[in-house]
Amino acid sequence: MNSQAPKRRFPLALDKVGTRAPAPASARDLLMPQRHLREAAADAARQVAPSGLGLDSAGVRLRMVQRLQREGLRDERVLQALADVPRHEFVDTALAIQAYEDTSLPIGHGQTISKPSVVGRMIELLMAAAAARDGNLGRVLEIGTGCGYQAAVLARLARHVTSIERLKPLHDKARHHLTAQRLNHVRLIYGDGRLGHKPGGPYECIIAAAGGEDLPPAWLEQLAPGGRLVAPMLDPSGRGQVLVVVDHVVEAGASRIVRTLHEPVLFVPLKSGVM
Repeated sequence: MNSQAPKRRFPLALDKVGTRAPAPASARDLLMPQRHLREAAADAARQVAPSGLGLDSAGVRLRMVQRLQREGLRDERVLQALADVPRHEFVDTALAIQAYEDTSLPIGHGQTISKPSVVGRMIELLMAAAAARDGNLGRVLEIGTGCGYQAAVLARLARHVTSIERLKPLHDKARHHLTAQRLNHVRLIYGDGRLGHKPGGPYECIIAAAGGEDLPPAWLEQLAPGGRLVAPMLDPSGRGQVLVVVDHVVEAGASRIVRTLHEPVLFVPLKSGVM
């Protein structure tokens, strides 16, 4: 694990969680990290205080994490990283009171910050393949920096994070947020995420916050042998998006790409170019 990652444990014991049951594909269980802005704005308007505790309180983050664990997130390293990141510092002040609910919130420019449960689930899928690296994600490529929240969580589990954002105002916002976090092993790139970032590769882990009909070839080319990619992609049936996990498997000197499909999700479309 990165030398800058906190080594402390949770201040309170977390409940034990059993094996995750397969997620039903009903609308209720659809992971929606980046919903329509109208819905996110409605969440923000509710203005429910987090039980009277200050937003900078570790207890507020711990309670969020315990809720996520009860709902099925079970990797304690991921839970600890989520507990360490002050999510309220990555959203507008007017929306900060909603930061520790499991909801997406507007971050401007037609984008939202992903739900903590979705961030946790995708990183948990990456961590499942990190045993060979002593539980460290190694070199990570993130497609879609947004406000920088997920990059901050990844940084607590990785040796180095390269994150790409195609919208210049969000790239600048993320740089401001992550500079305040003093995460020197995170590199932000303003560019086209579909192209990845070859100079920093190959990457042991690639994670994307936008989905298309298929995965860009550049991502697969930049995935290191033994590495894993997690991204939303159009279900082969054509009925919405699902999380896809891609493993670059090496056996007997030969490498191959193995894909597995997971639960339904709803992410913003993956686009080319910069703005």
